[in-house]
Amino acid sequence: MKTDGADQIRKALANYVDTLKLEFTQGMILPTVNGVQKEQTQSKPKIDLQTKIATSQLPSQTKSVGVKIPTCKINLKDEFMTSPEELYKIFITEELVQAFTHASAAVEATKGGKFRLLDGSVSGEFLELVSDQRIVMKWRYKSWPAEHYATIKLTFLGKNDGTELQVECRGVPLGEEDQTKAGWQRYYFNGIKQTFGYNVRLF
Repeated sequence: MKTDGADQIRKALANYVDTLKLEFTQGMILPTVNGVQKEQTQSKPKIDLQTKIATSQLPSQTKSVGVKIPTCKINLKDEFMTSPEELYKIFITEELVQAFTHASAAVEATKGGKFRLLDGSVSGEFLELVSDQRIVMKWRYKSWPAEHYATIKLTFLGKNDGTELQVECRGVPLGEEDQTKAGWQRYYFNGIKQTFGYNVRLF
């Protein structure tokens, strides 16, 4: 009986000591004999922390994408009395952009390069640049909802003695179609023709 009682007391004391060690070392990294147990208990807070971080970041990630708004697609085209090579250069050369918009502009003509036109009223990023053939870009008016961009695809097609420029705009906010069309007509099409003399209209 005495030996059984002593064994039970030893076991109870050992459990008590282990419990004290566990409580004391939670959240701490200490090399001890019971390292395996501590790694197991510490793994739970780490997983919980990562889960909390991931879930807490979800709202901010959705915010950065911008608000989901109803959008539409518009298509424009015009013809310029110049070659596709010359017309392409006008869209990617900072000095030429400043010339036809009659305002300050910043243009980084590389994939991923940013641009700002008309004193910051228009901004975006180049997604694809295929020399003399195609430009794809993220594009927005300053007045649009924050972080919302349309995708603009410019296609340069040699036609007769000139170039047909086809403009496809995807993701234009509903209600902004007329302003977007008018802006492209005034600041791009008419601006380029008046500045460089490529004055011919497609019927």
